[in-house]
Amino acid sequence: MQEQGNCNAEIINHFDWLNILIACNATNHLTIKNQLKMFTVEQIKAAHSKVKSGAEFPAYIKDIRKLGVTFYVTFVTDGHTDYYGSDNYTITSPAKYGALVVGETSDTDQFKTDLKAHQQGKTDYLTFIGLCSKSGIEKWAVCMEQMTCTYYNKAGNEILVEQIPQ
Repeated sequence: MQEQGNCNAEIINHFDWLNILIACNATNHLTIKNQLKMFTVEQIKAAHSKVKSGAEFPAYIKDIRKLGVTFYVTFVTDGHTDYYGSDNYTITSPAKYGALVVGETSDTDQFKTDLKAHQQGKTDYLTFIGLCSKSGIEKWAVCMEQMTCTYYNKAGNEILVEQIPQ
């Protein structure tokens, strides 16, 4: 038990990603509050290390969603990613590779072909990134709530929105 003002509070840790705080308030009513732990770049890297091709992407999304990631944006130029969680929590992963030049014009048809091949496990991540840069894809954003992955060109235009299989 931890002393909290005139009250005692107990933190119960049943899961790696969730603490439950039980405390009484000033009028001795029991209060239960979920406290999500914030995720780290190291935890996300561990989840991503299981991904060998686009075929494993849905499992990766499930893993990082359990960590508390609600949204993220990956940049093709160097592979860094901005991750977002609850209460405005944000972390950024470092660059994963040297700078790539993203094409000025989008080749949507070629990108869709390359994406399909990647999702079928025919290309690894770095090959897919190179194909994205050639097709003019600057970044993609994943929304955990909607379970979508949206690809954007350099002008910020949506090129493709996909439902993530569950």
